[in-house]
Amino acid sequence: MSLGSNGKSTRIWSGATAALLAFGLTALGACAQPAPAPAPAAPPTAAAEQPRAGGQLTFIVGAEPPSFDGHRETTFAMLHPTAPHYSLLLKFDQNKYPAIMGDLAETWSVSQDGLTYTFKLRDGIKFHDGAALTAADVKATYDRIVAPPQGVVSSRQASYAAVLEKVEAPDPKTVVFKLKQPSAALLSNLASPWNFIYKAQALAQEARFPEKNILGTGPFRFGEYVPGSHWTGTKNPDYFQKGRPYLDGFRAVFIREASAQVAAVRGGRAQIEFRGFTPPQREDLVKALGKDITVQESPWVCVLVVSMNTEKKPFNDPKFRRALTLALDRWEGSKALSQIAFVKEVGAVMRPGSPFAMPEQELTKLAGFGKDAAAAKAEARRLIQEAGVPEGFSFALTNRDIPMPYEPVAVFLIDQWGKVGLKVSQAVRESSPYLQDLRGGNYEAALDFNCDFMDEPDLQLIKFLPKEKSPINYGRYSDPVLDDLYTKQSLETNPERRKQLVWQFERRALDEMAYQFPTLWWQRIIPHSSQVRGWRITPSHYLNQDLTDVWLAEK
Repeated sequence: MSLGSNGKSTRIWSGATAALLAFGLTALGACAQPAPAPAPAAPPTAAAEQPRAGGQLTFIVGAEPPSFDGHRETTFAMLHPTAPHYSLLLKFDQNKYPAIMGDLAETWSVSQDGLTYTFKLRDGIKFHDGAALTAADVKATYDRIVAPPQGVVSSRQASYAAVLEKVEAPDPKTVVFKLKQPSAALLSNLASPWNFIYKAQALAQEARFPEKNILGTGPFRFGEYVPGSHWTGTKNPDYFQKGRPYLDGFRAVFIREASAQVAAVRGGRAQIEFRGFTPPQREDLVKALGKDITVQESPWVCVLVVSMNTEKKPFNDPKFRRALTLALDRWEGSKALSQIAFVKEVGAVMRPGSPFAMPEQELTKLAGFGKDAAAAKAEARRLIQEAGVPEGFSFALTNRDIPMPYEPVAVFLIDQWGKVGLKVSQAVRESSPYLQDLRGGNYEAALDFNCDFMDEPDLQLIKFLPKEKSPINYGRYSDPVLDDLYTKQSLETNPERRKQLVWQFERRALDEMAYQFPTLWWQRIIPHSSQVRGWRITPSHYLNQDLTDVWLAEK
């Protein structure tokens, strides 16, 4: 790591990404397509085996948590170590994704008019301090998510603003959600893996209690957190699901460098990394470990997004922002980057291949998504001149200190922008200061992420809502057109009409105004020790992280 002229850290490229920068995307894009990946081993079927109790799961986390608050944060670095300590009202069934199952809720019902959702809680649920959980804790949790008190950040409050009227707790075992309008997405939003249920008394005493403290009802009690080293949890003997968890405990080890992560799995010092490895890393592990490694793969509801601070010149000019997206040859970039990174598909705000995804014939009409790269770059140069931006204009791209896929995607962006006469450097930051810079507007342009737990427009579109409603709109703009379209699509129960509204939203955000724009969508690849059982991959690295059903087979 070295310091750039702006005083912020800049990364010295290494390995494949250095070669990518040296030879350029044009040359790599012309390469032959990569050889087919080795056939992934099917995950062991838990139903065919008797789960074995005992043992400690060791898994890798590639960054450290900015805080411990699930309502505030948006990064796996918080979720992976903390999720085993908490319960949710509902959660996704890993074996039948995207089906929803109860977690704290034992049963639920919906009124005929679709405006009242009533949940009955399980018996015998205790917080880790011994206090009984009641409906008041669930109500306090969702009140905090929907209407956070002063000083509290709720990254997902916009998901509920248009539809949720109030939450009631008429008795200790009953929670009632009253809606303003019927919502097709309510159950999915209630099953959000970020919606940790917190203790009402703790929140009443200190609204920001969860940022630095762990107190849940989940399968594992908090052990210790040693920054720069590890996080541990131990089996909760009072967990409400009898016989669970199977593990005695877990140990999350913080390893940032990708090569060190692979070495830890290959050497048996860790059994799994839940986020994802690259195709070359998968091949390395399969070759080295054979039957001792199992590979699970899936599409991924995750994409890196270029955010621009619209409060700073020239990023306040839609012509310049449009030029930046026009300069990107995403189709050739996909061919090159998919060989060395876990990025793959070209798509808009909604994941390619998902129910609300824009079809290719419509997608290619958006600025920067067409297939005539030369014409797009010529148009980008024209718009840069028209915006009054001089040849050789330089700016810093704020990037996150997680090598994969932030580093190769940043190389791609810098290469492409250089071809339209721009000079771009990087300011690489650790997760906490990186997020502080984005939240505080202390940046010019940034490589941000838009990842979620399912293909749901209410979730993916939040990043583009007005800054007054969405704390994760780091572009810092307000647009009543987008606000109106978001509300209309959220309330639309007809899937086809809703799809059309979503596409209108994408055209406005990505093409007309180019506020922020996606780069390439990810492909999830999880090679793990064949000892790890009871865990099944989903299209989100945020799901299935409570470790309730995970167990370790004998070697």
